[in-house]
Amino acid sequence: MKKSFLFIFILIFSINPVLSFEYGYTNEGFKYVKHEHNEASYQHAWCNAKNGVEEYQNKDYTRVDCLTDTHAVEFDFANKWAESIGQALHYQYMTGKKAKVVLILENPKPEMIYFNRVKNLSEIYDFDVEYVTPKILCIKDGKCSYADCKCNRQKKKYQGK
Repeated sequence: MKKSFLFIFILIFSINPVLSFEYGYTNEGFKYVKHEHNEASYQHAWCNAKNGVEEYQNKDYTRVDCLTDTHAVEFDFANKWAESIGQALHYQYMTGKKAKVVLILENPKPEMIYFNRVKNLSEIYDFDVEYVTPKILCIKDGKCSYADCKCNRQKKKYQGK
């Protein structure tokens, strides 16, 4: 009895994990997921380490996040796992280099489910996948070393009357 209860519990939470993305809303009312660091900061750190070209422009004016000698790489946060695959495959088509998705896992333990989804599809559709965490940003005192990252912007003070 205990084993079957444990199995059902694991099954339920592996299919439908409890993830708490923090959401914000634009002035127009659109919902978005808040992130502490910009996608571009992760992209810059990874692409620099691989000697890649950031924001490579294709003939159709789409931009590859990082073009290396072997890969056309798309970066995205875990909550955007599905669209990262489509973009990476398009970049493969445009560049002739193998598609790669680098998924950004801000909270690796609960977000690993998204990486596993992409990994499973990568085996079927023959593209590469890996993930990065905030560790790649070398964060000190809550800030990364990339000046353009939102973690380095000063927050506006309320000017109420």
